[in-house]
Amino acid sequence: MLPLTLTVPSLAALPAAAARLQAAIAEARCSVVAFEGEMGAGKTTLIRALAAALGVADDVSSPTFALVNEYRDARDTPIYHFDFYRIDSIAEAERMGAAEYLDSGYLCLVEWPARVAALLPVPHLEVRIQVLPNETREIELKIIN
Repeated sequence: MLPLTLTVPSLAALPAAAARLQAAIAEARCSVVAFEGEMGAGKTTLIRALAAALGVADDVSSPTFALVNEYRDARDTPIYHFDFYRIDSIAEAERMGAAEYLDSGYLCLVEWPARVAALLPVPHLEVRIQVLPNETREIELKIIN
């Protein structure tokens, strides 16, 4: 199944893409999922749809200033959602305990992972979102070894 490319022609198709992403995460057996894409590509929107597929009842939003949000899935297992856009250094990420979260074995959804690349475990699943014409998104999933 991996690598895999999904085309999302509209927001209405997002739940199906999230279900495919959920299956890819299970197949990859990677607890860290790195979401790459330009500003406004839909990283948080895709994470919100994935969280819904996983049974998260909480409001899912980007942890831009908090750096990490914790949610609980349908089995009451933690899911950690990171946004490292505003991180200034690897040292800052280390001080906030990012390495411990990423090594916890719990699902970690990471926006702007390039800013903390040295902390990402290998392997991890990369989700690369590309914006195409007419609001369409192409989502590439692959394991980074």
